[in-house]
Amino acid sequence: MSQHRRRSSARQVKRKRAVVAAAVVGTVAVGVGVGLWASAGEGTRGVVDVGEAAPSPSPSRSYPMSEAPSTIPAVRSHTPARGPGWGPHKGARVLVSDPKLADEGLLVAGELGLDYAGQKDDARSGDVRLALGGSGNPESYTVNVHDGRVDISGPGEAGVFYGTRTLKQEVHGGGTAPEGVVRDEPAKPVRGFMLDIARKPFSETWIEDRIRELGDLKFNELGLHFSDDQAFRIESSTHPEIVSKDHLTKAQVKKIVDLAASRHITVVPEIDSPGHLGAVLAAHPDLQLRNVNGVPTRGAIDISKPASAQIVDDLLNEYAGLFTGGQWHLGGDEYQALTVSDPGASFPQLAAAAQRKYGSGATVGDLATGWMNDRAATVRAHQRTIRAWNDGFFRGTSVQVDKDLQVAYWTGKEIGATEPVRYLDDGRELINYNDEFLYYVLGEPQTFVYPTGQRIYEQWTPRVVRGTTAVPARYDGQILGGSFAVWCDVPDAQTEAQVAAGIRMPLRATAQKLWDPREPSLTWAEFTKLADRLG
Repeated sequence: MSQHRRRSSARQVKRKRAVVAAAVVGTVAVGVGVGLWASAGEGTRGVVDVGEAAPSPSPSRSYPMSEAPSTIPAVRSHTPARGPGWGPHKGARVLVSDPKLADEGLLVAGELGLDYAGQKDDARSGDVRLALGGSGNPESYTVNVHDGRVDISGPGEAGVFYGTRTLKQEVHGGGTAPEGVVRDEPAKPVRGFMLDIARKPFSETWIEDRIRELGDLKFNELGLHFSDDQAFRIESSTHPEIVSKDHLTKAQVKKIVDLAASRHITVVPEIDSPGHLGAVLAAHPDLQLRNVNGVPTRGAIDISKPASAQIVDDLLNEYAGLFTGGQWHLGGDEYQALTVSDPGASFPQLAAAAQRKYGSGATVGDLATGWMNDRAATVRAHQRTIRAWNDGFFRGTSVQVDKDLQVAYWTGKEIGATEPVRYLDDGRELINYNDEFLYYVLGEPQTFVYPTGQRIYEQWTPRVVRGTTAVPARYDGQILGGSFAVWCDVPDAQTEAQVAAGIRMPLRATAQKLWDPREPSLTWAEFTKLADRLG
């Protein structure tokens, strides 16, 4: 995934640094005995005991061989060693080898109650040193606990950040980072959480709290579904008439995007089309799709009209300047014109437009596919990698979805659903949103049930794309990862606090299986106990 392999632009680095610096003001120089997990501005999330001095290796003392650290997700490799391990103490410093790591250094120093010393070459007992170096997966990292200090290194800033997350968990609540070397990297480059803020308005504070939680669990995407039939939830300058009363301002969204960037999380926006546009159409009823009898079709825009393409492109271009990450979700699902038995007869204006554009044999499916490709071209001009829901990819059409669009596979329940292997056989990359395991739908409508962390932990892997059956192992490289999703079909079914509590263990289980799909070494009961200890 290109966005995980590119260095941040200068503007993104400045934004990220400002967010991190603000997060640790007042915590880098704390009193003897207490170091805060998080900054005062973020709320206290637990404490680390800070003693007068850390233990150091002694030739006169024999230490047992260390055990692997207990973290979520679990580290993939630990080489044990004899020694006392490491814990934060008064006077210990965080050093960086490169100014690009100042963000990560400031953040972990504030969290662990250490002094941030900046870029220095020296290292002494008690210090934590962050360094860029090596090659390979930019999200990989090494944590070396030795000689009374900690060295965290990786080929990319994201990997070094994940190393600091491992250290933070290791010493949680006064614990000790075990002696030895952790070598770790994720199995999948896409580890996401998607949030439906269109049907239910979540507060900026709630979203920011989830970003901090996601960062500590080594997720790297936050999807925001902010436009649907019920509401349009982000301020717009090009079309202010479509914005719902309860919405996020652009300034609030910028704070969210910047905080996410400081945790190496890409915010992936979704403006779903040509269906799920009810909030836009409420302000533009002339663009709503109507059948041959003049009956309006819920949420569907009339893709035969040039003005329909113009308003959606206006929005895509506008928000490309707000969401600066490398990913974009076009939606494309559940266009109601294609759910009737004879789309051409029911919607003759769509059939006529298809034939004008693609020839006498073209269908409404061809027109919808062309719509998707045209919207992809708009987003592609902003150098974004594009995904769309699997039911926005139509088979049997003469027009094909552009090859670079990734499949966000969420369901196979609809009549005539395409099996995941058909997309994979076509050479497409796929992101797993399996609604059988990863859909938390408020109110549990339409046979949905709230997913449990245990079921994800014990039965799901990224290759389980549809239902409960895994696709063959030969496709593993095309499955980029997955995303746990909260959908708010019955928005008042749960409060924000209930949602946070309900997704707590499913998120942790998803993080574990995206980082390492192999059978976990801990039982579910042990994993739950660890999650409770780590907070």
